[in-house]
Amino acid sequence: MQLSILLFHILIFHVCAGQTEAELKNFSPHYRRQSCVAFFCHLKDEVEQHRAGQAQLLKQKEPLQASEVLYKDSVLFFDDNRKWRERFVVVRADYSLELHDSQESYTKGTAARHKLLPTGGTVLTSEEKYTAVVDKCLFVKRARFVSILNDCIRHQNQDYLKSMECEVQAFLKAVHFYRQEKGHYESWDMLVGSDCQVLANLVMEELLPSLQTELLPKLKGKKPERKRVWFATVEATYELVHEQLREGLESLKNECREATKQQEALIRSDMDQIINSQTFLETKLQALVSEPAVKYCSENVAPYLTSILEELMGPISAGFQAVRLLLEDELTRICKDFPQGGVTEELQSALQQLGRDRMEDCYQHVNVLKEQLQELRNRFKFSNSTRVVHCTQSQMQQLMENAVHTFELLLQSALKDKPDKQDSVMEKAKLRVLKQFDYDSSTIRKKIFQEALVDITLPAIKRNLAPACKTELQNFEQFVFADYTNFVQVENVYDNILLNLLNNEVNKGTVNLFSCLF
Repeated sequence: MQLSILLFHILIFHVCAGQTEAELKNFSPHYRRQSCVAFFCHLKDEVEQHRAGQAQLLKQKEPLQASEVLYKDSVLFFDDNRKWRERFVVVRADYSLELHDSQESYTKGTAARHKLLPTGGTVLTSEEKYTAVVDKCLFVKRARFVSILNDCIRHQNQDYLKSMECEVQAFLKAVHFYRQEKGHYESWDMLVGSDCQVLANLVMEELLPSLQTELLPKLKGKKPERKRVWFATVEATYELVHEQLREGLESLKNECREATKQQEALIRSDMDQIINSQTFLETKLQALVSEPAVKYCSENVAPYLTSILEELMGPISAGFQAVRLLLEDELTRICKDFPQGGVTEELQSALQQLGRDRMEDCYQHVNVLKEQLQELRNRFKFSNSTRVVHCTQSQMQQLMENAVHTFELLLQSALKDKPDKQDSVMEKAKLRVLKQFDYDSSTIRKKIFQEALVDITLPAIKRNLAPACKTELQNFEQFVFADYTNFVQVENVYDNILLNLLNNEVNKGTVNLFSCLF
């Protein structure tokens, strides 16, 4: 007999509540420290007027409002009664996915039956693929729907974490140091979604083994039924954890906002002294770190950089080249289909849809990295190839969107002066966009390669140096002036030293290869 519903809920609630409370309590000191550091860095960049990254030539469109619709269509949906029903699916510009009873109910403004945030999801297009994943959705395959579903997963995974806002940067650093405290140095494959989702993933990482031990042996019935109950259990547990974390995390963030607000005057008035204190600490730490870090890099990282880069370059360059060919093909078609008439609604609509149904083919070139990079697991303990793939595909998508937007802007500008020469104007705009695409593609790919090399190899350096350096770090707190300890953290300075050393090694190891290829 299955566990009673009441017993199930009582057990899950108490297990979740205790684990969630403990996780948030242990995480909070890290977030408080990193909140102050991130706020200081923000003000420092503001004063020094830093501009991140190399400028790109293609223009980026203003982001859409979250409520705008990217996609809508009817799909078959396997409901809770285990029956296939036709539903109307809507994907919003924030990459949330809504399921409505019908197109009619959507048009009338009726609330969606379900709203899904497919963070950490996987698109499975056959029963065999689904079964394979379950053992270790059955939709009719529609290229556009599969593509938009993959877009939803990528954007839900990454968009929040890509933000340069103080709170997001503080949160990422806090998670980073919190996991390091537990001995986890590697890139984490569950660092996806919003801050609350990431914290819920931290809790579930600890909770799932005990749930498996406690509940799996008690599940009876045939294998499909046991699977169904287990998945329902995991889903209910995650939702409960997420809900329990929401209030506590928001309270922590409000506390830190108030604290940083009170420190702003001190930071602005003492900016130079704080920077000097940070520089002094860095000098002291380099004496401890530089020699063993450089030695480890030269012996265990540098010899493998070229081979790792070659593994990355083939699929990634093929993906960007496929986008380039698609762009050229689609712009050529647009030029033939709209030789006259100016920038009409029909032309704008065609540009909005340009290449969307065929981008998935471009992404497939990059998907092979999920398998190829698995070979790095043994040497560098790197297992987060999905992040590299998703980041690359997001850049490919953004580059295509930038190119289409730039083409439209060039067209609008040129047709004001030469309204009677649309065919030649369009051809010139196409060639200019393709040239700018090539420049931006080169810039973006270099950045992807460098970030991936660091993501793959930096954890190995930290793991190797930890036994000798970790216990020594607290002795360096004495070198930070007491008034500035909130803004200058030894662990951050130590991390930055290792990152800079590795970046230098990566630059040395790749400069010749890049000069030949770009």
